[in-house]
Amino acid sequence: MRKAFLYGLAFIGGLFLFFCLLSLILSFWILKPERRLLGPAIGVVEIRGLITRADEKIRILEDFRRRREIRAVVVRIDSPGGAVGAAQELYQELKRVAREKPVVVSMGSVAASGGYYVALGGTRILASPGTITGSIGVIFEVPNVERLLKRLGVEPVVLKSGRFKDLVSYYRSPGPQEKRILQGVLDEIHEQFIRAVAASRKLKIEEVRKIADGRIFTGEKALRLGLVDELGNFARAVEEAARMAGIRGTPRLVYGKGEQRWWLSLLKGKTGLAWENVLFCPLYLWWAGK
Repeated sequence: MRKAFLYGLAFIGGLFLFFCLLSLILSFWILKPERRLLGPAIGVVEIRGLITRADEKIRILEDFRRRREIRAVVVRIDSPGGAVGAAQELYQELKRVAREKPVVVSMGSVAASGGYYVALGGTRILASPGTITGSIGVIFEVPNVERLLKRLGVEPVVLKSGRFKDLVSYYRSPGPQEKRILQGVLDEIHEQFIRAVAASRKLKIEEVRKIADGRIFTGEKALRLGLVDELGNFARAVEEAARMAGIRGTPRLVYGKGEQRWWLSLLKGKTGLAWENVLFCPLYLWWAGK
């Protein structure tokens, strides 16, 4: 009786291990379909909304740069801009990828300010006729609630160890010298933007300065100014990337996604093999076989 129990327990344990292994294999195939398909492909990176962080997109671009089956990259931008540092990081990463394989930028409804800054890192830039782009400038805004606080009878107390440590404050307006410091920083960043446009678009600095006053352009006007290479939508950008990479026929697209551990997706049931299925399926089979 005891032997039969032990044999039964061992059988159940074996089934459990078998189904765990099967689940891991299936989850890999479901979560990473692009890894199991052969042939060249085009990587697609989407940059949407305000640009505040660059880490995740850089990781995706780095992955596409290293993978041999990814012959070209299409970057879809639909963003009004955002943080300068994040935009510059993405711009530099696109340039890095473009040194090894074609990077075609496809502009959506809006690709202005920081969105356009990022696009400058690509090998080729496409926009729709009505795309809003340009806005080559820098802006800094901070609300001033000094008068409101006075009405409420609130007096802020600020302790600092440097004269300009509270250079940007919600509680008061900056003084003349502080405004000069802030303006100097903005002018420096603006100059960096202008140099990036001139270098990427092969334009003279003087030509860029004339249009680098923060104004926006349609994609059609941007083409005339030399800020983009061609008018076309996302599908056209994919065609161009395939041509530049020497891919014949309809190219396979691999979309870059946020980092997702396979085991976490498995436990969350995103593969259709939820943890409760992995744990209890062997028991179900054993019970059905009785």
